[in-house]
Amino acid sequence: MKELFIEKKFHGESLRRINQANEIIGELRAQGYTLSLRQLYYQYVQRGLIPNKVQEYKRLGDLLSKARLAGLVDWSAFEDRGRTLRGWSGGYDNPAEYISGIGNDYFVDWWEGQENYVEVWIEKDALVGVVERPCNRHRVRYFSCRGYSSQTEQYNAGKRFYDMSSQGKNCIVLHLGDHDPSGIDMSRDNQDRLDMFSESNVTLHRIALNMDQIEEVNPPPNPAKLTDSRVGNYMALYGKKSWELDALNPSYIDNLVDTKLREFIDADLMHSRKRYEQEGKNELYDIASNYSDIKEWLAGRRD
Repeated sequence: MKELFIEKKFHGESLRRINQANEIIGELRAQGYTLSLRQLYYQYVQRGLIPNKVQEYKRLGDLLSKARLAGLVDWSAFEDRGRTLRGWSGGYDNPAEYISGIGNDYFVDWWEGQENYVEVWIEKDALVGVVERPCNRHRVRYFSCRGYSSQTEQYNAGKRFYDMSSQGKNCIVLHLGDHDPSGIDMSRDNQDRLDMFSESNVTLHRIALNMDQIEEVNPPPNPAKLTDSRVGNYMALYGKKSWELDALNPSYIDNLVDTKLREFIDADLMHSRKRYEQEGKNELYDIASNYSDIKEWLAGRRD
C-alpha cells in the first residue's frame, strides 16, 4: 500500500530512480520476494543503473525513505525482521472453527526416517526471507548467524546436532556467507566450534558465495576491507576484490538452497510422510465439519 504522509515533489534523476525502484520491486514481488534495501541496491548496480559506491547506497536509502513518505513507494516493499510486534491477537468464534484451524496447522515430521539431518545457516539476517522459502518447502530449520555466531547459539547447535547424531543421523550444515575476509573465515569458525560442541558430528558445506558462482553470475565487486585482520590471507588467495551475498538474485539463492537440500533427501520416504500428514488433516477437517453432531453427542453423555 502506498500512503501519503508528506507533500514532496520529485523531478529528473530522483523521479527516475523511484520509478526504477518500483519496477524492480514489482518484478521480484511477482516472484514472491520482499527485498531488503541492500538487495534492492544491488539490483540497481547489477543492472548498471548506479555505480557500486557507499555514497550511492546511502543516497538511494535516503531517497526511498522520502519517496515512501510521499506516497510513491509501497510501504510493504521492504521488511524489518529485527523489530516485530509480539503478543496475543484475536480468537475463535466456536470450537469448530478452532478444530478447522488445527487442521490447517497440523503437521508431522517429514524428515522422520531420513538418514540425514540438515540445517541452513546464513551470515546475514537480511537474507533470511530468501532462504526461508526453500527451507519451508522441505521443512528444514534455518538460522541467521548475524556474522560470527554467538557462543551460546553454537553450544545449543552442537548439542542439537549431537542428539541427532545419537539417533543415527548424518548431520549437515549448509552455510551461505559473503566472499570477503571475514565471510570466508566464518565457515571455518562455524565448523571448528561445531566440532567442539557436537564432538565432531557435523559436516559443514559452504554453498555460497564461492568463486565458481562469482565467475558464473559476475556480481558487482567491492574492495577487500583492508582493516580486516584476515585480509592478508584473503588477498593472497583471491586478490583485492570481495563480493556480498546480497548481490545475488533472490531466485538464484532460492534455487541453490533448494538444489542442495534435495541432495540429502530420500524423496520417496518424504512423499510417504506428506501423504500421512494429509490423512491426519482430513480427519481433523471431518471432525470440524461434523462438530454439531459431536457437540450433541457430548451433551448426551453429560446428561
